[in-house]
Amino acid sequence: MTASRYFSEAADLVARIERTQTENIAQAAAMMAEGVEQGGPVSLFGSGHSVLPVMDAFPRYGSYPALRPLTDSRLSWFNVLGTGGVRELLWLERTEGYMPNFLGNYSFKEVDTLVSYSHGGINSAAIDASLYVKELGGKVVDITSVANLEVNEATHSSGKRLAEVADVVIDNCCVPADAVVDIDGWGPPVGATSTLAVIAITMALVSELAQALKDRGIVLPTFVSPNDTRFGPDHNLEVFAEYKRRVHR
Repeated sequence: MTASRYFSEAADLVARIERTQTENIAQAAAMMAEGVEQGGPVSLFGSGHSVLPVMDAFPRYGSYPALRPLTDSRLSWFNVLGTGGVRELLWLERTEGYMPNFLGNYSFKEVDTLVSYSHGGINSAAIDASLYVKELGGKVVDITSVANLEVNEATHSSGKRLAEVADVVIDNCCVPADAVVDIDGWGPPVGATSTLAVIAITMALVSELAQALKDRGIVLPTFVSPNDTRFGPDHNLEVFAEYKRRVHR
C-alpha cells in the first residue's frame, strides 16, 4: 500500500535523525541550558509551515517555560487565497527587512538563544532572525535541510544560507524536495516529511534541555495533561506564572 511506503520513509527518516543528529541536539541543549541558567529564554521562530514546531514546542503538555515561541500571523497562513493566504506569506518571508520590525517587540540579551527553522534555508525571514539575534550577542540554533546546501544558492544579501549563520546546525535529514512518495503517472512526489522531522527534533530538544537543566539543579514547572491524575488541577497555573516571571522580564 502507498500509505505503508510513507510510513517506511518516515520511520527511516526518524532513525536517520537519531543516528546522525543526537550529538548536535545535545550540543544545542547544553548551550541553551547555559543561557537559561543565566536568565535567558530559548526563543523559537519559523515562518510558513515552519511555524508548526514553534507552536508545538510551548505551551503544550510535556513542555516548560524556558521556551518562548515567536509567532507572527503575517508569517503563517490561515487561508489559501486572500487575506492570510499563501502567496502573501511567501512574498513576505522572502523579503528582507521585515524581521527587525517584528523582533523589535521582544527583548534579547547575550544570554538568549534562538532556534530558527527553515527547510530550504534561503528564506530571508529565518536568516534575518538569526542574524538579528547574533548581532545582539545571542546564540543561534538553526534547524534546516543540510542537503539543500547542495541545490540552493544563497539569495540573501549577506550571501549566507541559514546553516551558515548558526552556532549549531541540526539537520532535519530530509531530501530537498521534502515529499518522498512517487506514484506512477502522478508527476511530482507526494507526502511531505519536513514537519514530521522538525517536530521530532523539537521534542528531542525539549527532552534533552530538561535533562541539561536538571543536571544544573534547575527544575521548571511542566505542563501536565489532565489525563495524568498524579498532579492537582492547579498544577498548570504554576507554568504560566513561571513563564510570566522568566519571559516577560
